Amino acid sequence: MPEEGADPFGWSETAGAAGVRVVLADIGDDRAVDAAETLNSRGLARTEVVDPGWVDDEMREFANGLRKPVDLDDPLNVAMASVAMGRFDACVAGASRSTADVLRAAIRVLGVAPGHDAVSSSFFFVLPDGRPIAYGDCGVIPDPDAAQLASIAIATAATYSELAANHADPEPRVAMLSFSTKGSAEHDKVDKVRDGTELVRQRAPELAVDGELQFDAAWVPAIGESKAPGSPVAGQANVFIFPDLDAGNIAYKITERLAGADAYGPLLQGIDGVVHDLSRGCSSDDIVSVSVIAAVQASARRR
Repeated sequence: MPEEGADPFGWSETAGAAGVRVVLADIGDDRAVDAAETLNSRGLARTEVVDPGWVDDEMREFANGLRKPVDLDDPLNVAMASVAMGRFDACVAGASRSTADVLRAAIRVLGVAPGHDAVSSSFFFVLPDGRPIAYGDCGVIPDPDAAQLASIAIATAATYSELAANHADPEPRVAMLSFSTKGSAEHDKVDKVRDGTELVRQRAPELAVDGELQFDAAWVPAIGESKAPGSPVAGQANVFIFPDLDAGNIAYKITERLAGADAYGPLLQGIDGVVHDLSRGCSSDDIVSVSVIAAVQASARRR
């Protein structure tokens, strides 16, 4: 996370002012301990590493009351339960556990957020010129159906709004990407994107969304005007929804490596609470950055 004065999105200030409580689930991991010390000393978030001593009768009752009771000997479940019970506002996990473990615990304890068909992920980027963009899904669902695609779009738009709130361009404009623009090709894969776009319009009528769009039509104003005249999104999109995980994963790595964008993610979405997963190769600084992002999102959801 940038030091004070080098944070154009104001994440550090937002997180620090909100008094958000973040639990780190990787007990016994020195990186998590160091990150908690940094977050607390810099006033970025009230942060603790999970402690088995938190398991009390109230938490046992909560865990036993879940649709599928969970084992509170597992610190991941204790961390998630602490969020579900309101003891913490967000959870960051995965420095010492697999993504599958983190997702399983989050879904079992917190569940899928109301109105969503799937848990997914997104990447938030800051381009070299300072512009923010977001991609989804880049790390969870290999081949989403139309309903899942709609959930990914709505969730990624929300992630963009939360993280770009202090930027000059805070409103999401969602492009549902395909190899076709407005009927230039016909295929079942194109139909899926069209159906997903229509579901987004039904579920989130306030959201600026359009599809199906090729990337150049979504990004370049002149091409957008030529291929999709009158579109509220073409040529000015800042949220890009990929038709499958192949496309999303490849695109985010190209954007990071070739475009030189700062990449934050994968950020989990669609969970009924703020939870983020870490790479097992992460550094203490990575944990700090993800925790600040979690704090900013938790603060936004409070409001």
